Amino acid sequence: MSGTCKYSCDTATHTLQWINAIIDFLRPYAFLIHTHVVNFFKDRQWEAVDKEWMDCLRKDPVENLLLIPSGVVQDHWPVSLKDFVLNLRSLVFPREPADLHMSLPDLHMVSVNSVLAQGMNMKKKHEVEVLSAIVSSIADSVRAHTIVDVGAGQGYLAQVLSFQYQHSVIAIDACSHHGRVTDARAERIKKHYAAQMRKSKSGNWSFNVPKTITCRVISIDMLKTLIGMSLHKGDAEHLGLFKEDNAKLIDEEPKSQCVANSGTSLVLAGLHACGDLSVTMLKAFLECKDVKAVVSIGCCYNLLSEEGADNIETHCGFPMSSGVKSAGFPLGKSSRDLACQSAERWKSLEKDDGLHNFELHSFRAAFQLVLSKYYPEVMETSPSIGRQGKALRRRQQRKVEAPLHHKEVACPHLHPNQKGRFPNIDPNEPETDETSRLAIDTDALLTGISSCESTRCEGPKTVDKYKHFEKFTQSGLCRLGLKPLERINFHEIWKEAEPFTELIGPYWSLRAALGPLLETFLLLDRLLFLQEQGHSVEVMMLPIFDPDVSPRNVAIIARKNLPQI
Repeated sequence: MSGTCKYSCDTATHTLQWINAIIDFLRPYAFLIHTHVVNFFKDRQWEAVDKEWMDCLRKDPVENLLLIPSGVVQDHWPVSLKDFVLNLRSLVFPREPADLHMSLPDLHMVSVNSVLAQGMNMKKKHEVEVLSAIVSSIADSVRAHTIVDVGAGQGYLAQVLSFQYQHSVIAIDACSHHGRVTDARAERIKKHYAAQMRKSKSGNWSFNVPKTITCRVISIDMLKTLIGMSLHKGDAEHLGLFKEDNAKLIDEEPKSQCVANSGTSLVLAGLHACGDLSVTMLKAFLECKDVKAVVSIGCCYNLLSEEGADNIETHCGFPMSSGVKSAGFPLGKSSRDLACQSAERWKSLEKDDGLHNFELHSFRAAFQLVLSKYYPEVMETSPSIGRQGKALRRRQQRKVEAPLHHKEVACPHLHPNQKGRFPNIDPNEPETDETSRLAIDTDALLTGISSCESTRCEGPKTVDKYKHFEKFTQSGLCRLGLKPLERINFHEIWKEAEPFTELIGPYWSLRAALGPLLETFLLLDRLLFLQEQGHSVEVMMLPIFDPDVSPRNVAIIARKNLPQI
């Protein structure tokens, strides 16, 4: 059984009540949300958890642990543990896809054809198919002249909105390569449709091709200026490519352009616009007269800026609402990392995958002991050990189906600015569950160790685990650019950690269960920010994607109430 949400966010009052309930729940568990699991052995993190819970969960099969983030409890658990999981889950925003036709009666969803879907994986096709229909419906409802796709990537959403739904679209992305790919892909699509028209002799056909802008949006003013320039014919082409110093754009262009064209109507759309970019969209929606609606699906909460001692910026990504600011409940980076967790991804793991992940995490946490004892200067200069990103994960995924070759890999050449950073282990990559991320990234370090060897139901022998840990550590030091010291006693380190390795699965699962709740907190803060504007804004928060396919599936949809004609 699992908990069901008992709260509402229909009004600002209801949303604030929900937010306060979440804060009240989270306060006693600050030790779970503010720590990083790599310090599990170093800080003896299990000692902060109720001993009765840990004694119970350490005996549970891995299948039970993987269901904890989804709110599933077991009959034999202590009552207090059941209450923790069920009460937590009752505070999480529901993720089952909403009845979109009920919320958006004018919605007309069309399947993305094979030409437009070329290059999309299943996840992207699902997201673009659903979101393009929603954005088109919203654009029609506010009589929008143009849709601005913020953080457009390779232009999939922009092209479907242009070619299939016949909207005028501006695609903004920070990566010039993405802009070139978008343009080239749009030309191929245009040629295909033109050829089809010639064959069918259907007469003239007007094609809407997305206009691309390459610019790193680093402020609300910059986005407002880009929006304002996009209102004028030819300005999007004139913008072209900007140098890295995009701040010049703000100095050179009058900010009043955002409201220059009276009667012009725009919609801002963002499919997983990273970090502060989603927040910037919401603020620009309020501040730009011509922006009549916004459809935002955020991600990368770990990249959000946050008000506090470490950030003196006046415009931060969290908190946004007056209600959350007044509550005085800071999160910090570790908590925002945790908000990227996905209960659905945990639930979908097979037993052997779960065992393998927990084992890899124990190696990573034991490696932290090595760094702490023998390389304290690294701990001081690089407390957050970095990541390599999606490209590495994709390479590793492509290798999964091929036989693993038992050979050593030479220590990679490190760029000077990478020294002291570990690109494969930190679980901060957005949109991907920490569990699957860890399994793939750390496999790169476990060269020569077959995953099937370390995921047998009974688990490898202790001596094998020690050998695996030693190889893991040697590879980790190599990637950090550190020379292994002869005096490192790997056996002593593993002997210190090994008795507690069976606790890392229960601890990690309990901590991961808080991830969806922290994401709910962040999303409700954004929703409340818009609700606090009063009757001038109509806003809703809807889960629109299948969460098993796309874990970041909640859209914030807002429209300005237009005067009656």
